[in-house]
Order: sequence, then C-alpha cells, then structure tokens
Amino acid sequence: MADSRYLSREEAERIARRVLSFSRADQARVNITSAQEGNTRFAVNQISTAGDVTNISIVVTSAFGKKVASATTNRTDDESLRRVVETSERLARLVPEDPEYLGELGPQEYVEANAVFESTAGITPETRAAAIAAITGPARERGLLSTGYLVHDVGSTAVATSNGLFAYRAATRVNLTTTVRTPDGTGSGWAGIGAHDWNDVDAADLGRRAIEKAIASRDPRAVEPGRWTVILEPTAVANMVGLMMRSLSARSADEGRSFFSKPGGGNRIGEKFLDERVTIHSDPQDPMIFSDPFSNDGLPNRRTVWVENGVLRNLVYDRFWAQKTGVAPTGFPSGYSMKGGDATIEEMIRSTERGLLVTRFWYIRSVDPRTILFTGLSRDGTFLIENGRITHAVKNLRWNESPIFMLNNIEMMGRPVRVSASESSDLTSAVVVPPLKVRDFTFTSLSDAV
Repeated sequence: MADSRYLSREEAERIARRVLSFSRADQARVNITSAQEGNTRFAVNQISTAGDVTNISIVVTSAFGKKVASATTNRTDDESLRRVVETSERLARLVPEDPEYLGELGPQEYVEANAVFESTAGITPETRAAAIAAITGPARERGLLSTGYLVHDVGSTAVATSNGLFAYRAATRVNLTTTVRTPDGTGSGWAGIGAHDWNDVDAADLGRRAIEKAIASRDPRAVEPGRWTVILEPTAVANMVGLMMRSLSARSADEGRSFFSKPGGGNRIGEKFLDERVTIHSDPQDPMIFSDPFSNDGLPNRRTVWVENGVLRNLVYDRFWAQKTGVAPTGFPSGYSMKGGDATIEEMIRSTERGLLVTRFWYIRSVDPRTILFTGLSRDGTFLIENGRITHAVKNLRWNESPIFMLNNIEMMGRPVRVSASESSDLTSAVVVPPLKVRDFTFTSLSDAV
C-alpha cells in the first residue's frame, strides 16, 4: 500500500524502471530516497524552530565504459527524469575514466528487516512539543536553562541498475538530545538517545538526567592532567569506539596506511589486538541497530563480526579492493553493537579509589591515523571520584587517546545500550555500546570551556 510520507517498494521500482528506460549509457544506476522528516529545536526553555519536510531524491549514475558521472533531481515527472538521465550521460562523456569502476551489480539477495515503527512514523508537531515540554518544564522549575534538538523521519531507500538489480528498505529513526545549564554558566549536563522506535524514548528521563548533571557540575574544580582511571558513560564510549570503526578500511590496511597494516605488508585480520571481552558486530536484522541491508551501489550488508573476543575478524572491502585482493566484498558497518558485561556505573564508581566519571566527548579531531590517535574534550559533566564516591565536579580536560589503547585497558564493563553518539545530534548510524571502566586514559591539559 502506498504511503504518502515516502515511496513504497512498488512506487520506487516504478520510478526506477522509468529512469532506466530513458538511459542510453552502457550501464546505469538509480538511487532513490524519500522521507518525511520532522524536527523541533528548543533553547532557553522554549521552542525556537520547528519544521516538517517531505522530499524525494533521485540520483542517476551513467557509465560509458569507465567514464562515470551522476546527476540528481527531486522531480518524478517523465520530462524531469529524462532530463536528469541526459545530464548524467552528458557529464559522463566529459569526465576522465575511473580505473576502479567495476560496472553495476546484477540481482542480489538481501536479508529482510522491518525497521518501520508506526510510533515513530506517527510523530506529530504536537508529539514533539509535549516531549520537549517534559524537559523544559522541570528545567524552568529548577531555575535552569535547557536546549536541545528532536528530529525524526520515516522513509525509504532504493537502488536499481540496468543489470537487473533492485533493492529497497524502509525505516524510521528518531534522535533526541538536550543540554541543560545553570544560569551562572558553570554547570552543564547532557543526555541523548537514538532509536528506531519512539516508544524507546523517554524525554522526561533524559531531561531529569541532564538536570541532575547540570546541578552537580556547578563550580568545577581543577584536577591535574595525566593518566587517569575513567568511568566512561555509554555516549563517551561510542565517541571513542566509532573512531576505530571508521578506520576499518582493508585498502588502507593493505597499503600500509592504517593501524590495521601488518609490518612487511598485508593486514592484521586474525590477530588479537584488543581486550578479549571486546566483540563488535553489525547486522541489518538486529533490532537494537537495524544497520542498512545494502550499500549505495546495492552491495548486500549481512551480519558481520568485526571484532570477536579481541581478535580482528573482518575489515571493510569495497568491490574494487575485494576483486583486487581476491576476497569477497563485505558491505560496511552502518551501525554496530558492542558486547558488554553486568557491572553498573554505580558499582564502577564504588570500585574506584581515584578517578573521573565522564559523560561524553566533544570536538574530536585526528592526530595520527596510523595509531587511530585522536584529541578532544570532555563535556557536560565530568566528576572526580575519591574512595568510591563522587566528590566534586571538575573542569573539563583535553585528552589525547586512541580507542585501541582504551579497549586494551578495560577493567569493568556494563550492559550495552543504544546511544546518540554524533556531535551534530542528527539521524546517524545506530550505535549500541556499554559503559566502561578504563585505566590509564590520557588527559593532557585543562579547559575552561563548559
């Protein structure tokens, strides 16, 4: 049945066939996305902007031999479709050859995953306003200032090629984050969540957590930089683990440009490189993550274990590099889940003689890709732990650290949860990670930023 909010499988396939019927290229591909997105932004305890957008994007890729180019439209009438095809073909004739172009895929097998939740698809502006009021109301009552962003969408993605491939998936996604600050500007608390199902989002609980952190983080004290035992809440863990997951390129490893490069050539698949408790997988059918079932070119994404008991099991092979090295392409980890343990954050705190509790990281930038070394800042609630209890808020610190070092220094692991780990708080890949207690995390300097 057609859904006015996004294209159904039948509608997407019908458009794809029309596009391909206009093609005169040697090979062609069409990528179709359609979605209805809603968003509400709030600041100083009141809604500042809100909007709902419905849109379609049709990207046509044409190839003459190895000369490849693309053009885009958001119109579905025949004249517009014919024009975008002609534009992509005209551009393709002008560009240099792409020596790595392998042609378009033929029919593929895909796993089925129902990632559409009506609870999310049915979110209205009134629903968003009520959720935000559950944050701004209590913040106002406590004399605090709340800001944040709520965004959701329901949409579909389709890929079709002139070689007979057609892939389709529909999904819902929602992300809610809030930062609460004290009026004097010394205290700041944050909470956020990403989900497919709106029923998994508890706005009042997010607001309560951010409020408690804001109050507790007032008047922070300075502590000395250096190597610290840290308790990282799940968002901070995801901030770090994501840096490693984005470094899994097999090509970079084989070409000697990566942490996963083996001295003398090749890569480190099969080597143990992390704590044996670390296992990370992606899976389009995992209800916690619902990672994408196919890539932009229609390559299937299936359940893949990237790290198993600390051993590197897979790297990301695109079609070109897989063919060059004689292996099967892997797809890519559009979302991932990391195993955890049974410890609570409270138990981690009680077990710590002296350390820091970190809410999340911010302004993360690369230092050395070969070691996956990054730098960044703690933010929105960093606290000193002494003799098994939190004693005071501390000023934020700059860190220089690698997720590889961090995941080799694990002391305790908690239960994995779904988090919002993007600095921009947008609808990004699904991430499920546990809180961690880690030793010898390197902080290099203090920051007066709140």
